[in-house]
Amino acid sequence: MPKDNPIGKVVHWYDKLGVAVIKLNKALKVGDEVRVKRGDYEFTDTITSMQLDHKPVNAGKKGDEIAVKVSKPAKEGAEVYVAK
Repeated sequence: MPKDNPIGKVVHWYDKLGVAVIKLNKALKVGDEVRVKRGDYEFTDTITSMQLDHKPVNAGKKGDEIAVKVSKPAKEGAEVYVAK
């Protein structure tokens, strides 16, 4: 089974806001279901909102650092995959 390529990596976690900043390797859009994984810790979530440079956007592209609200902690270094 081929190893999934992460679509991005969490570069910052805002604990009080429940917001992860993800540096994207591939495009990501609102409505996408993602899997956040760091070591044995893993959860799946749906992207419901996204910001780029503090402005709401519907999608992010490779190279963007986007902020997304998630339901569980997504610490720095966590890898983000498209949920299958």
